[in-house]
Amino acid sequence: MASSLVSYVGQLVEVVTWDGRLIVGNLKGFDQQTNLILTNSEERVFSITAGVEKQPLGLYVIRGDTVAVIGEIDKDLDGVLDFSSIKAAPVKNLYA
Repeated sequence: MASSLVSYVGQLVEVVTWDGRLIVGNLKGFDQQTNLILTNSEERVFSITAGVEKQPLGLYVIRGDTVAVIGEIDKDLDGVLDFSSIKAAPVKNLYA
């Protein structure tokens, strides 16, 4: 998987971890174990009763063995979404 991440370097990406966290940030780098370095990152926390809460993380390292899914985000579309009106159940923790 790590070799396919080359095109994502410098791009805004979304990472879903095995414990159900959703982290968005600019992919700065990675290694062959898929450890990720994100800059300007934030965790997006979903709720059924409230909108999406964004928690700033800044520079963030994600261990490769916790990555479930990674994908590029369309910056234009992400910029116009009203996250305060998006309500959804949190992603289930796959470890539980």
